[in-house]
Amino acid sequence: MTFGAFTAVPASAAPAAPKPSEAKLRAELKELDQKVDKLIETYNLKRVELAKAKEDSKTTKKRLAAANASLVTAQKRVAELAQLQYQNGTGSLPNLTFPSDSSSAAVLEQLTASQQAIVQSVATLRNLKKAASDQATALESKIRDDAANVAKQRDDAQDLIKDIQKKLKGLIPFGPGRRSDGSWAPELPSGTDNITARMRVIRGLIQKDFSLPFEVGCFRSGGGGEHPLGRACDFMMSTGGTMPSEANQALGNRIAAWAIENKDKLGVKYVIWKQRINQGSGWSPMSDRGSITENHFDHVHISMF
Repeated sequence: MTFGAFTAVPASAAPAAPKPSEAKLRAELKELDQKVDKLIETYNLKRVELAKAKEDSKTTKKRLAAANASLVTAQKRVAELAQLQYQNGTGSLPNLTFPSDSSSAAVLEQLTASQQAIVQSVATLRNLKKAASDQATALESKIRDDAANVAKQRDDAQDLIKDIQKKLKGLIPFGPGRRSDGSWAPELPSGTDNITARMRVIRGLIQKDFSLPFEVGCFRSGGGGEHPLGRACDFMMSTGGTMPSEANQALGNRIAAWAIENKDKLGVKYVIWKQRINQGSGWSPMSDRGSITENHFDHVHISMF
């Protein structure tokens, strides 16, 4: 029996899973941020609950100690009274101490009743102390378990957040005009904003990813530099030539760091911020130009190739 030759047909590669959209990734990131915040809030409430239980237990212990002291005093007085009655032999107390037998009996009865009340109070306080102590112990055990659980969930969520942030970085587009060797072709300004396409891409990304407090200044005529060429923008952190707030200085730091991190992908030529310039090999100091604005303390300057 002869078998014909079979030609192996390669199995077609399974289609790659579609890349999640930026909007979907950002929504997942927001959801995870909220989840982490909720976990931290729950953990903190448990800590407050435990601290209150411990304080209640401490207060109850103080009340119990005071009641025990009162009980000892009452027991001592009753014992002394009983001793006097025993020594008298008739059940009555010497007139030196009490005016009559009936009054001494009344005192004894009163002290006995007082003793019983204190004993009952001590018993009640002991029950309260035990309940508070048990509650604190149970809470301590529970908070340990909750803290471990929260920490694990927080770590899991943060791992996912890092993964999503990594994917978001992968969604940052390449600036237009990039050559195969990694260099950048010159671009003409265009549009009503008079800037290049590369400059427009990075400006749009920064406006989307950072909550900018003020307007972005890009094209201006004259004065030299990159602005008249449409290849530079100033991301203002304050106005009127004043120093930015601490929060806005931190924002400027983040924008400058982000631009440097993505310089090769977007075509960043250099960044100037706080009287320093970064051309891709670290920050270098600049000479004093005489004002907050000229020294770039109130804005992040980004120039593109």
